[in-house]
Amino acid sequence: MDREEAERLARRFAPAVYRLAYARTGHRADAEDVMQEVFLRLMRAAPDFRDDEHAKAWLLRVAANCAGDLFRSAWRRRARPLEEAQGLTQPGQEMSGVLEAVMTLPSNCRIPLHLFYYEGYFVAEIARLLGKSEYVIRTRLHRGRGMLRRGLEGDEEHV
Repeated sequence: MDREEAERLARRFAPAVYRLAYARTGHRADAEDVMQEVFLRLMRAAPDFRDDEHAKAWLLRVAANCAGDLFRSAWRRRARPLEEAQGLTQPGQEMSGVLEAVMTLPSNCRIPLHLFYYEGYFVAEIARLLGKSEYVIRTRLHRGRGMLRRGLEGDEEHV
């Protein structure tokens, strides 16, 4: 893979990689670190992709793994996270109520919901990306939707 191809993939898929990294980490700086690591690994590995969908799947899989590595690091276990008001939105925009509710979900439900609704992946594709069975992914989607529904209904009662 040459530099121009890597740059093209970075321009095309950086937003999707960032969104997944943010959905997994919940912090803008961590998501940016994960995104940088993903594209460094792309340059080092220089994989041969069949097409752009194969490239996107590879990048998202690496992003999910890098975000997981971040949580397992010794530094992360000792560090206290800073609270952030921004995330998947552009700077200066407010997060929608749905997005805020999604970000409060546990990551094991948040990631499949993100890949399903925001990235348009099917259950089988999500299972391959995350290295889980389709049953596990369907269960996490179902649980995540339920938690999201209960959270959003609770907000409506307080308005």
